[in-house]
Amino acid sequence: MGDDFDEFVRTRSTRLLRVAYLLTGDRHAAEDLLQEVLEQMYVRWRRVNESAEAYARRALVNRSTNRWRRRGRRPEAPLAHHDVAEPDHSDDVVIRAAVLDALHELPPRQRAAVVLRYLEDLPVAEVARALDCSEGVVKSNASRGLDRLRSALTSQESGSMT
Repeated sequence: MGDDFDEFVRTRSTRLLRVAYLLTGDRHAAEDLLQEVLEQMYVRWRRVNESAEAYARRALVNRSTNRWRRRGRRPEAPLAHHDVAEPDHSDDVVIRAAVLDALHELPPRQRAAVVLRYLEDLPVAEVARALDCSEGVVKSNASRGLDRLRSALTSQESGSMT
């Protein structure tokens, strides 16, 4: 059992961390989220081994949504001067930050649909299984999410030109 799980972690953890980061918007929260999911998977490894990656994606989405709900009830407090971001003057980094900010503003289901469908390039059917919903709901959430991203990025772009 241990060797199979170790191999899974070695080969898939980077990709799963990317999904977790895109779902949470924070590197440390993503690492914590992935760690929780991997711990959960280790305990259930015999049952999830065959569909481990799909199970991991679904667990990441579920736990991310649960964290988002908890945070809504208990707002985070900033760390004063430690929480100030240093601006980077690289255009690529600025664009990336804008996209991640816009992505983070999406509701959890739309964010999950966009991340899994377009950033992880999964087929609609697989995203539907990960989100435990119909393919139509995936398409609807992804479409609405993309529209909101476009709108946010367009308004941000026009605001920066003035």
